[in-house]
Amino acid sequence: MTSLPKSTDTTLGLVIDLDTCVGCHACVVSCKEWNTSAYGAPLADLDPYGASPEGSFLNRVHTYEAQPEAGPAQTVHFPRSCLHCADAPCVTVCPTGASYKRVEDGIVLVNESDCIGCGLCAWACPYGAREMDPVEKVMKKCTLCVDRISNTHLDEADRQPACVRACPAGARHFGDLSDPESTVFQLVEARGGMALMPEQGTKPVNRYLPPRAKDAADPRPLDPLIPEATDGAGGFFGWLDRTLDRF
Repeated sequence: MTSLPKSTDTTLGLVIDLDTCVGCHACVVSCKEWNTSAYGAPLADLDPYGASPEGSFLNRVHTYEAQPEAGPAQTVHFPRSCLHCADAPCVTVCPTGASYKRVEDGIVLVNESDCIGCGLCAWACPYGAREMDPVEKVMKKCTLCVDRISNTHLDEADRQPACVRACPAGARHFGDLSDPESTVFQLVEARGGMALMPEQGTKPVNRYLPPRAKDAADPRPLDPLIPEATDGAGGFFGWLDRTLDRF
């Protein structure tokens, strides 16, 4: 079995703002594109437009409707990928050492040439963050785009994970969560960033910023505009006004 480092030099990870995420899936598409054409074995896509599509994705977005104790219901978009846990069970269960955690930055990776496709790491991960590639028959997972963030030939703005670079809403943030001066650390402190399922004891690095409470929606937001649009109006608006007056 593989051992974990006692500590890491830095703790790179993601902070995801659930209040800002609009569920556009730009992070999913950019992740798929980058990790298919760059690092490691490509991510499979079998029969993508057929009756039985199958493939691998390292990042997914789930959408839920949440009902808080007070206020209106909210739609929450929840991106999910590897959390690069400090006490990663996917690493310690690996029989070949293919899964490992880097000392320099805490990123959890898979050495695909050593992976035998046994699936033990997927069983051990409580977050469902690992996927067996149906073509390559090796385990795939988020790498935080190690081939981007350490590539000095890229512009500084591009030296971050593809999902962060692609997010149009600025909902994804990347940095060192062990550095009190970093933007991600300060975001977690200011907004009460949450660890996913802390009861599992895996000490996930990534954090989620909770959605802010929403004001109650106005049930008739267009009422102030109706007289202006319909008083003495002809055509469609006049017909609509006369029709609604009958009720």
